[in-house]
Amino acid sequence: QVQLVESGGGLVQAGGSSRLSCAASGRTFSSYAMGWFRQVPGKEREFVAAISRSGAKTYYPDSVKGRFTISRDNAKNTIYLQMNNLKPEDTAVYYCAAAGVPTRDVVLLQRFEYPYWGQGTQVTVSS
Repeated sequence: QVQLVESGGGLVQAGGSSRLSCAASGRTFSSYAMGWFRQVPGKEREFVAAISRSGAKTYYPDSVKGRFTISRDNAKNTIYLQMNNLKPEDTAVYYCAAAGVPTRDVVLLQRFEYPYWGQGTQVTVSS
C-alpha cells in the first residue's frame, strides 16, 4: 500500500510564504499523478493543485493560481507545494494525494481519482 507523509505546515503571517513536502513510498513513484487538496471543518475537501506523473503538466484552481506552485522530484519520491502571498482564507489542513493506477501523462483534478492520501498538515495564516 502506498504511504504518503506530509511535512512543512505551521503558522505564517498573511502575505508570507510556506513550502509543504510529501514523501511517498510503497510503489514506483514516477508512474503516478499526484495532487494537493485542503480542507476546513464544515467544508468539502478542496482541490489545490495537480501534477502529472512526469511533472510536465500542472493545474490549479482560480483560488490559488498565480500564488501556489506544485512540483515533484521523482528521484526523491517527493512532491512539493510552494505557497506564496498567503491569505487567511488559505488556512486549512493540507493533504497530499496519489493516483491509484498509472496513466498517460495527465493531471487529475477530482478527489475520487486519488485513493491514497497523507495524514494532512495544518497551515494557519494569521491576519
